[in-house]
Amino acid sequence: MTEGLGGLDSGSAYRRVLRNRALVRLLFGEFVSSIGDWLYLVAIMVVVYQVTSDPVVLGIVGAARLLPFVVLSVPAGVVADRFDRRRILLVTDITRGALMVVLAALVAADAPVLGIIVVAILAACASAFFGPAIGAYLPIVVADERDLGPANSLWATLDNLAYFIGPAIAGLLIAAGGLGWAFLLNAASFAVVAVVLMTLPSGLARAPGTVADPGTAGDGEPEPTGVTRTELVRRMAGPIVVDAATNLTGIGLSILLVMLAIDQLHAGPEAVGYLEAATGVGGVVAGIIAGWFVARRLDVPLLGSAVIAGAGFLVLSLTVSLGLALLAVGIAVGAVIIMDIVVTTVVQRQIPDALRGRAMGLLQMTGVTSALLGSLLAPVLAGWWGLTPVLAGMGAALVLAAVVGVSILRRQAALGAPSALDAQPGLDPARVALLRQTILGGATSARLETAARRMVELPVVAGTVVIHQGDTADRFYVIDEGTFEVTQTADDGTERSLRELGPTDPFGEIGLLTGSARTASVTARSDARLFALEREDFLELVGSGPDLSSSLLALYRGGFARG
Repeated sequence: MTEGLGGLDSGSAYRRVLRNRALVRLLFGEFVSSIGDWLYLVAIMVVVYQVTSDPVVLGIVGAARLLPFVVLSVPAGVVADRFDRRRILLVTDITRGALMVVLAALVAADAPVLGIIVVAILAACASAFFGPAIGAYLPIVVADERDLGPANSLWATLDNLAYFIGPAIAGLLIAAGGLGWAFLLNAASFAVVAVVLMTLPSGLARAPGTVADPGTAGDGEPEPTGVTRTELVRRMAGPIVVDAATNLTGIGLSILLVMLAIDQLHAGPEAVGYLEAATGVGGVVAGIIAGWFVARRLDVPLLGSAVIAGAGFLVLSLTVSLGLALLAVGIAVGAVIIMDIVVTTVVQRQIPDALRGRAMGLLQMTGVTSALLGSLLAPVLAGWWGLTPVLAGMGAALVLAAVVGVSILRRQAALGAPSALDAQPGLDPARVALLRQTILGGATSARLETAARRMVELPVVAGTVVIHQGDTADRFYVIDEGTFEVTQTADDGTERSLRELGPTDPFGEIGLLTGSARTASVTARSDARLFALEREDFLELVGSGPDLSSSLLALYRGGFARG
């Protein structure tokens, strides 16, 4: 097997993922659900067209189903960070399953099309909450950061397999005249995944050291991790640029396949089906191989996939051979899917868990908006200028977006090799996890691991004064076990208690950040264990996060100083 950077074996990543029973159950449940989703998408469009015989109405329904994602994705991200993500997934699946039963009843009763459309839009509203929740929940189930890329790759592979199976089942049901069963089968798929979710661990967001309600911080006000909304958007700039390009070109290509098959290849309408099948094959293959690339660095597969996708689009724009077009479309779509996997992995790695739902919601909103734009622009521009310049332009847009995205992400140190905790001697993964759960979680993974190696373990007995008010600030502390009291002595000698600290709470940072003397005393109220970082190591860690030091200072100007 090939060794990745940081000593990570690319094949072992897949083996670890498959040994994670909770993750395997989650992937299985969502695979079944994806089959039902693709089945449903075919069935709902067929039902609407059968009832109305109006392609304009069909287009309006298709667009209306996407609008809830534009409107609700960001609020859905906030919900995913405030509540148990597993429960959110359960609620969305149960809700959608119930709505599928309602749709089946409406179809069986030959109900007015308006009622069918309303239920379909309600199902889309519930689906808008699914994306941010699952994107934020998956890292909790995966647990090991190294396995995020391979896990996302398996997810993409199964989703593309579902793309084959779901529509095929829908076709069989339509041919048999049992369209209502499509909705019932989708409802059953939601029941399957709901049962699976009940066996999985809690999905509560980790908001360690919370000093503000995560839903109330405004622009410039720190979130629980010391990351402001402005900083969150800044960190998401690179992923959003790439994701917008992949969504815009991906949906644009799917629409232009009809024109490509009939007008350029002169292969007849049946060739549209062949080209669609090729996109599915490309997606499955890409999902399988992506894990080997994203288990190492992320910048190389992102740039490389963009160049390959661009070349595929260029070939499509020029070829008149169906065989070459099938190969090109499979390669292009597969490369785009690898880009999507990289983007998802980057977001899950660099955004703190307490904010990950919002990050995924923002990504979903911008992605769906870009897809809507692509569905509108692609056929219009192809009608004006022809297929060749439009397809070639799509490929160029992917390469440009990847270059811009990688440039942004490299400045944020977000594209390095994933953590390889087990392969690094002298590194205790529990210490990294402890640091990641504090307000310092915004630092890069590499810096957190370096700091974890340098932390000193300090057993403390009850009554020990760890920090004396007025002393020179020399260390930063994180509580692993036990409780501590923060007190402050006034000029008149009176002492008042400020707060109590417990496991995962840090203290001692304000003096290090400002260069001032200790502003309070910290005393152990029980036997405890601390981890300490020397001043220089702490400041090096703080300096590694984008504007992390200024975010921390802003946090403590609000009155949360602890020594």
